[in-house]
Amino acid sequence: MSRLLVFLGNPGKEYEKTRHNAGFIMADILYPSLSYQVKFHSAYAKIGNDIILKPMTYMNLSGTAVSEAASFFKIKADNIVIIHDDLELELGVARLQVGGGLQGHNGLRSIKERLGTDSFLRLRIGIGRPKHNDVRNYVTSNFTNDERVLLEQVIEKSAFLLESDQSLPKEVKIK
Repeated sequence: MSRLLVFLGNPGKEYEKTRHNAGFIMADILYPSLSYQVKFHSAYAKIGNDIILKPMTYMNLSGTAVSEAASFFKIKADNIVIIHDDLELELGVARLQVGGGLQGHNGLRSIKERLGTDSFLRLRIGIGRPKHNDVRNYVTSNFTNDERVLLEQVIEKSAFLLESDQSLPKEVKIK
């Protein structure tokens, strides 16, 4: 059975190393030589039965890309995995879950609205919360070098969570 693995981020050089691009960063680490095609307002590729999707709609409109790809490939919500940054988890933590609150994540809100459900899987990649609650500037700021090392470690350690036979709940912590 096919799955749609959706790695969330924002397109463009200026967002490449930002916290909000944790999903794109994970895709680039796990699939460094993947050759993408452009369709569904996205870059996408197939690996076995899985479709790898990087929406190019910007985060707040991710639902457009996800719904178009899911419809085209006839993939139901319970076979969709959304990989995204999460303010509620500290940096160095990744957690796999089904559904749950949106916690103000506009990319998830867009996906839920377009799919009509939140029953998709989520791989939440912790980026921590800003000290002064300036969330917008925080998520669009770059990881420091030390943070990037920690992010890469949690991504590599949590890659197994994307395997289709994993039971829930699953969490990976670095530290």
